[in-house]
Amino acid sequence: MSEYNGTFPSEIGNLSELRELRLEYNDNFLPAEIPAEFGKLTKLKFLWFSEMNLFGEIPAVVFEKMTDLKHVDLSGNNLSGRIPDVLFGLKNLTILYLCVNNLTGVIPATIARLPGLKELKLYTNKLTGEIPADFGLYSNLERFEVSENQLTGNLPENLCKGGKLLGVVVFSNNLTGEIPESLGNCGSLRSVQLQNNGFSGEFPSGIWTAKEMHSLQVSNNFFTGKLPEKLARKLSRIDIDNNEFSGEIPRTINTWSSLEEFKARNNRFSGEIPTELTSLSRLSSIFLDSNNLSGELPDEIISWKSLSTLSLSQNKLSGKIPRALGLLPGLSVLDLSENQFSGKIPPEIGNRKFITLDLSSNMLTGEVPDQLNKLKYLTSFWNNTNLCADKPVVNLPDCQKMLRRSKQLPGKLLAIVIAVLLLAFTFIVTFFVVRDCTRKPRRERGLETWKLTSFHRVDFAEHDIVSNLMEHNVIGSGGSGKVYKIHIGSSGQYVAVKRIWDNKKLDKNLEKEFIAEVEILGTIRHVNIVKLLCCFSREDSKLLVYEYLEKRSLDQWLHGKKKGGDVEANSLNWAQRLNIAVGAAQGLCYMHHDCTPAIIHRDVKSSNILLDYEFNAKIADFGLAKLLVKQNQQPHTMSAVAGSFGYIAPEYAYTSKVNEKIDVYSFGVVLLELVTGKEGNNGDEHTNLADWSWKHYQSKKPISEAFDEDIKDASNTEEMTTVFKLGLMCTNTLPSHRPSMKEVLYVLRQQGLGGAQKTAAEAPEAPLLVSLSGRRTSKRVEDEALGFV
Repeated sequence: MSEYNGTFPSEIGNLSELRELRLEYNDNFLPAEIPAEFGKLTKLKFLWFSEMNLFGEIPAVVFEKMTDLKHVDLSGNNLSGRIPDVLFGLKNLTILYLCVNNLTGVIPATIARLPGLKELKLYTNKLTGEIPADFGLYSNLERFEVSENQLTGNLPENLCKGGKLLGVVVFSNNLTGEIPESLGNCGSLRSVQLQNNGFSGEFPSGIWTAKEMHSLQVSNNFFTGKLPEKLARKLSRIDIDNNEFSGEIPRTINTWSSLEEFKARNNRFSGEIPTELTSLSRLSSIFLDSNNLSGELPDEIISWKSLSTLSLSQNKLSGKIPRALGLLPGLSVLDLSENQFSGKIPPEIGNRKFITLDLSSNMLTGEVPDQLNKLKYLTSFWNNTNLCADKPVVNLPDCQKMLRRSKQLPGKLLAIVIAVLLLAFTFIVTFFVVRDCTRKPRRERGLETWKLTSFHRVDFAEHDIVSNLMEHNVIGSGGSGKVYKIHIGSSGQYVAVKRIWDNKKLDKNLEKEFIAEVEILGTIRHVNIVKLLCCFSREDSKLLVYEYLEKRSLDQWLHGKKKGGDVEANSLNWAQRLNIAVGAAQGLCYMHHDCTPAIIHRDVKSSNILLDYEFNAKIADFGLAKLLVKQNQQPHTMSAVAGSFGYIAPEYAYTSKVNEKIDVYSFGVVLLELVTGKEGNNGDEHTNLADWSWKHYQSKKPISEAFDEDIKDASNTEEMTTVFKLGLMCTNTLPSHRPSMKEVLYVLRQQGLGGAQKTAAEAPEAPLLVSLSGRRTSKRVEDEALGFV
């Protein structure tokens, strides 16, 4: 239809014989409500009012007599209110598009009983409640799209009962549970979009192989299972990021011939990247970051002619970087960071013009290609201690200076050899004399050597660490020891060293247990957990060497001014605080749910949440965390350390049999700190923050009165309210009534999804808490209110 300017033509309502009315895509109309006069169009079958500047509620009086309507499209307007039940008395309705409006309330159950309904699009509204269970029972649904709402509960069991379903689009809701078996057997499916929900269980194998499937997007859920041996012939896009898929990439992957985009970040995949993957010539992007992949990259990657993005960071890949990567014509994003690649950077890599290049935190050596020695790649090569550059612009040593130093060695070598021989002779004679004169144990003379257990490639030795354990390097101390900030001269970098059990000798059993626990902790690889680089140990002392985080601790940023520190207090805005909460939750979630055995931190607090240069959170001080033992086993290692006042879960007072819920309690206190700005062990009125927050909530005062004054903003109120209430849930006095870290993480992530359209009262993950009385006990209803049950 041609464009129409001006007011809405209500006179159309006089055309009583009209069968089809198409006024869509006329946003030049002045904003208006749907005229009541249109109720006279009783013979209308097709109504297309998409993107017409309509507002107000959908008037029941207009539609109640349009019993012949088959197609209704009111999408892309500003309609509000509930969906009127009268729409679902239209027995001939086959297509209903109400998407991209501001509709609220639940989806009426009667909609699922329309016998001819084929296409339903309700996405991008503010609908709440559960999806009616009868969908698919009374009609042969073809398209079901309800994404970007606030829906809860499970997917209906019979969505594909008619065998005609082409698409299931339900992303960005709060749906949970397993995928119905009927969807797993739905051969007609072309597109499945389930991302950003809370689905769990083993992913149905039938969806992988549905013969018409071309797009599968299920990221940010809790699905398990393995990649299939065979894949639907037309499937071109797979996005399974941030789930719990495991196993190896199958060697039959060469049969996935249509695949163009493969996203599988942050899962549990292991083994090598099979050569067969390189036969998929249509691949344009591969994301396999944050898995447990190992081995070398196959040389056959030269066949990836269409590849534009290759992201493999945070794995255990090794060997040389294939020169073929520099020969791929379309490659513009390459991320191989935090692996174990070695050797030189191929000169062919320098010939590519990258949008993003990250080779940091590997074991690369030699000179960086001149084309990459640019400010654009300033951080691309960090933490590769043997890399250099010619007249470096990037943060690397000068190759010429390194070469001159190496050339000076041969000239002095002869003199050194002669001197060494003389010294060796003197030493041998002296050794035999001294050996017979002195038999005191080295330990008694303080000369016992340190044993190094390394978990990452390190560029420092025992002397670099031990010689710098001086008071002026101390940056913190606690019940288990002091923490030192030590500069490594050879690399110019800093490390954090925690010294524990100084001058205390452990018995042999405890010594063995400590070493075993530290070795397990050293295998942890997660972006939100501080890296344990190595451990120096001897009988009377242990040194745990961690990466150093530039921005120090969350505690210092929240409370630094009050404590007289050098960090500006309250310098974090709400967006930064929320990002820190999500990052810390991801780290704890990994420790609780992805480590075997699970790891309980036992001392979660704001001072143990460290921040990197970009204010990303990392969980620290888990070197003494107690590995989760069987519930009937008493803690008996030195790592059974209690927490800190204000953060300690109340069950610590009466039992030593604890589980992950003690960390959830402590993290809840951190959430309350982020919202209120108060210290965890000082909630005013001589009580801790958890109790103070609960009393404030029970007082019926506005929750916003508890907010940190420095970040109060109307645009943040809803998210801050949600996080405050989540903190209360986490600090429930009964461990069984606290959410898991998976559930906590899910709620926090939701605050970044369409947050501008949510309100604290409407969001299913954080409705107004029910009225409570007494202490925080037996409050299962709280969990239900937050959508945790």
